Amino acid sequence: MSRPGFRFSHFGMFVTNIARLEDFYTRILEFTVTDRGELPGPNGPMELVFLSRDPDEHHQIVLISGRPADMGFNPINQISLKADSLATLRAMLQTLQREGASDVTPVTHGNAVSIYVRDPEGNRLELYIDLPWYVSQPMRVPVDLSGDEGALMQRLEAHARSLPGFKPRAEWRAEMARRMGVE
Repeated sequence: MSRPGFRFSHFGMFVTNIARLEDFYTRILEFTVTDRGELPGPNGPMELVFLSRDPDEHHQIVLISGRPADMGFNPINQISLKADSLATLRAMLQTLQREGASDVTPVTHGNAVSIYVRDPEGNRLELYIDLPWYVSQPMRVPVDLSGDEGALMQRLEAHARSLPGFKPRAEWRAEMARRMGVE
């Protein structure tokens, strides 16, 4: 059960090279182009590409042309995509390394395992899975995702148990549901 009223659906971002970003999100992250077109903008026409990985969502990402190439600061801290399994996450790590992606950094947050990577325009992505326990945040340390998956999970749990706030995720979730009023 989630909080009634609203749920997150999608986001749009201005980009400099829409073809390059479309290639990255469709070829590497397997989004599908659901629509594309043009709208008038304050500085002329803007090209839009709609992307989704979910047939129930017309779009989860919208790429919009018009981002200045000389921006001194990227306001996007991260765009997070949840993987369906540790195996998927580890396979993506190999794909990103093979593709020569920028700033590929596997980490554990104690309650999740993440791979941080930059898309071709420098936007930081977080590809992650939740772990079956919770630890107090923030917490971030590098992690080696290679080797046997069972042994990796044992290492991750042993590490998490040594951190403040360790508890089963179900216990943490029940506490949050109570605090949010959605028990």
